[in-house]
Amino acid sequence: MADPHALYDEAEKLKDDGKHQEAIVKYLEILEIDESFGLAHLALAVAYGKLGDHEKAVQHGERACQLEPNDPFSFTAMSVTYQRAFAGTRNQEYIHLAEHAMAKAHALQGPQW
Repeated sequence: MADPHALYDEAEKLKDDGKHQEAIVKYLEILEIDESFGLAHLALAVAYGKLGDHEKAVQHGERACQLEPNDPFSFTAMSVTYQRAFAGTRNQEYIHLAEHAMAKAHALQGPQW
C-alpha cells in the first residue's frame, strides 16, 4: 500500500509545477487510502478552486473542517475557499458562509492580545 505522506509530497510537487489536474489525482489517491487525511482535503479545495470547480472545492474544504473541528487554520482556509467560490459564481450565499467560517476561526483562536 502506498504511503499517504509520500503521495502528498508528490502531489505538492505537481501542484508547485502548476500541474493541478495531476495533483488532484494524487490527492484523491491519498483519500482512497485514508479518507480522513485532512491536508489532502484542504489541498483539493485549493486545486479545485484554481480549476473553477467551486462545488468540489467547497465539499473538500468543508470535509477538512469536519475532520479538524478545532483547527482555526481549517476554518480560515474554508473562508478563503468560500470567497473564491463567490468570486467565481457570484452566489451571495458563499459570502455569508465565508464570514461564518472566519468567525469560527477567530473564536477557535481565542482572544488576541
